[in-house]
Amino acid sequence: MRVLQRASVLILRRGISTFQSRLSKSGSLFRVHPSVSKALAENKPVVALESTIITHGMPYPHNLSTAKQVEAIVRAEGATPATVGVIEGEVHVGLSPEELEHLALCKSSLKVSRRDLPYVMSKGLSGGTTVSATMIAAHRAGIPVFVTGGIGGVHRDGENSLDISADLTELGRTPIAVISAGVKSILDIGRTLEFLEMQGVCVATYGASKNFPAFFSPQSGFTSPCQVGNPEEAAALIASTLSLDLQSGVLLAVPIPEQHAAAGQLIEEAIQAAVAEASAKGITGRDVTPFILQMVNELTEGKSLQANIALIYNNAKVGSQIACALSKQMTERKSRGQNHHHGKHSSDSDIVVIGGINVDFIAKGKTRTLHFGQTNPGSVCQSFGGVGRNIADSLSRLGRRPLFISATGADSHSEAVLNYCKHMNTSGVLRLEEQNTATYCAVITESGELSLGLGDMDVHQQITEQYVSQFEKQLSSATLVCLDGNIPVSTIDYVCSIARKHNINVWYEPTDSEKASKPFLSDAWKSLSYSSPNLAELCTMNKTLGFPTPEVLPSSIEEVLSVAVALARPLLEHVHCLVVTLGAGGVLVCGEHDAGSVNLQPRKQKRRRQLCAVHYPALTVTAEETMNVSGAGDSLAGALMTGILQRRDTDSCVRMGLLAARLSLASSHPIAPTLTSDSVDPNKVRQDWPKPSFMWIN
Repeated sequence: MRVLQRASVLILRRGISTFQSRLSKSGSLFRVHPSVSKALAENKPVVALESTIITHGMPYPHNLSTAKQVEAIVRAEGATPATVGVIEGEVHVGLSPEELEHLALCKSSLKVSRRDLPYVMSKGLSGGTTVSATMIAAHRAGIPVFVTGGIGGVHRDGENSLDISADLTELGRTPIAVISAGVKSILDIGRTLEFLEMQGVCVATYGASKNFPAFFSPQSGFTSPCQVGNPEEAAALIASTLSLDLQSGVLLAVPIPEQHAAAGQLIEEAIQAAVAEASAKGITGRDVTPFILQMVNELTEGKSLQANIALIYNNAKVGSQIACALSKQMTERKSRGQNHHHGKHSSDSDIVVIGGINVDFIAKGKTRTLHFGQTNPGSVCQSFGGVGRNIADSLSRLGRRPLFISATGADSHSEAVLNYCKHMNTSGVLRLEEQNTATYCAVITESGELSLGLGDMDVHQQITEQYVSQFEKQLSSATLVCLDGNIPVSTIDYVCSIARKHNINVWYEPTDSEKASKPFLSDAWKSLSYSSPNLAELCTMNKTLGFPTPEVLPSSIEEVLSVAVALARPLLEHVHCLVVTLGAGGVLVCGEHDAGSVNLQPRKQKRRRQLCAVHYPALTVTAEETMNVSGAGDSLAGALMTGILQRRDTDSCVRMGLLAARLSLASSHPIAPTLTSDSVDPNKVRQDWPKPSFMWIN
């Protein structure tokens, strides 16, 4: 594997993994708690929780104890809680006990809705997230289920005041399932349901009837259009909504537990009195609900608070059961899809990826220097990698379905990594009884320098020509075949011969400077269409072919670009396009000139062409923001391939790659679990793009 020894560089292969992932987009910062990130990566159930109940819904210490108990209920049901909050300008998806207490005690916390997020984050402020802001954060993190007390709605006289909660419009544009106790009776429930219908939101009551609950009361006098009776039915409804890609949410209304509903009439009378008092005092907007809840609590001598806590606990229990059922259904659906292809060597894949699959162990010291021969303080993190696996993972998360061909042992490591890769088509992965699954261990200093790396990669030699030839039908019909440098030379030669025979485009990912030479030991390299080396690997390719190379690689970006262009020129006699990764220097794309840029689209036949290069500066990523440097380059390659197959222009393809690389750097996993088509779409991600520079290649 390629190892770059500083965590501040952008396009890398192997390095630091830490226990905190950070998503950066549009200048906003989202921190995903390690327990949440791990659960999402392993396709386990996660439940998002809002935090205005902590900052504005209850007095201290009831707010803190309730928040902790809600999280405990979620865990008891088999899911991972992810309380969302804003702390000093950063949105946290999942809070530590210390962070929960900070929000519970903070006197200056703001109530943060969709409209408030930019301001609060730009000012570095703290606050509790409302339903709408929590939905945004949960969706960004990839969490489909969110539990809250009750949602906002259309306020009384809303037809004149237009006082309508952002929760409703968020439900109309964010695909999240919101589990709540319905809508508070202080609101206009009828108009709220009408507004949700207008937004295209599926509303269902959870339980035996269609009665739509009114928070403290199981009945509001209105009915839901739908009804689900148990977690499995609710999960099926959510799964259907997500699979339709409607980009709207689901509202599941859970009635308050019967034993606490008895106090409903008393609470309703108090609510009416509080509403009148709020009106008399001229209280409006976001201040209405906290005022009414506080007054109702006083009028009912605490009974409303007890009922409030009870319904939140109940929602947490029901929501967690639904999240677990949804996770199970989604896993079974993926498993059925894989079983359908298993043994038949799936023929519906337009991409085939052949390469390594690893279990990685990253040991990071807590001191500036490491002392060998003794125990050093540090942390150890496990993740799943391998260049081929990473690229196939990236492609899968971006909407492609590549057939991944690799080899592992038949051991516990193999079971763990294949379970992690359930979202991928791994029907081409060979499991061998007498082999160990590839493992890699890196020992890294506190500053991010590689101190020692050890790898057991022998099983990759079992990705033989004989085994891969079983997939000749898939190879010969593929739009693109990607090879990584871990596989044997004979296998590379075989695939290149198939590509030459059937005019297939092959992408070679060199993996490291030693393995970069493999296709160039014969004429196999002349069948490559794409390759993505770094400068050292590009030197190796040239040396192998007998071309001169510099003894020392340059350091200034101007000299680097000049050397890269010179080294790329001989290879472009046969290779369609070279994507040279330059670490913090960005990416240099070299190939055929087309309309002021490089033509990345697959070629149909070789011809004489005018060559050029375009340099794209890297997106700024600081060492502090960098959480993992083991998969950024593979994320770049996977997103580039996706853009090319979508027939996007060159600028868009490269920008997709740079965005994917940035997500990888901010994740504790080589390929960010949050990687989606939207997250790397340049048309949907607001980003000030540095201007690329153009140069001719003589």
